[in-house]
Amino acid sequence: MELHLDSHRYVRCTPDWRAAVVAGLIAGAVYMVLELLTARFLMYQGAWGTVKMVAAIILGREALSADAFNWTIVLSAGTVHFALSIILSAVLAMILSSFRLDSSMGLASLAGIVFGAVIYLINFYVFGRYFNWFDEARGWESLFAHALFGLVAADVYVNLERRGGDTAGPQPGGNG
Repeated sequence: MELHLDSHRYVRCTPDWRAAVVAGLIAGAVYMVLELLTARFLMYQGAWGTVKMVAAIILGREALSADAFNWTIVLSAGTVHFALSIILSAVLAMILSSFRLDSSMGLASLAGIVFGAVIYLINFYVFGRYFNWFDEARGWESLFAHALFGLVAADVYVNLERRGGDTAGPQPGGNG
């Protein structure tokens, strides 16, 4: 096996956007389930508090004071969550494909974990200045959930990614 030291330098290429969107939806769903379970069983604040915090990004602080179940809050939180999941997965897909980090599952997984940890830092220490109601959600649980999001997004993307000549799909008259 030959080692290519420069094999992971930047190369301009287009990621598989379909795979990035699906990876974002799957990783977002995994993240959401983990965050809701963490909020319920480790932080004892209930899932409703987490949903309100996410919805407040677009609805404002008024969403934080809602006591009763509200479909507007749930739909807003879901929209924000999955939109961000898709966007972040697309950014990760650009990084993976542009630096050829999608050449091995192990490398992609490591890049995904690091990406998730960086997103945690940006979310809680940069955007947290503007959305300070997320301060109470800082901690190892959220860091783990973000790292898991990156791992799942990277792994799903690499597994679904169509490379080079594969983008055309099965050929007519072929066996695929």
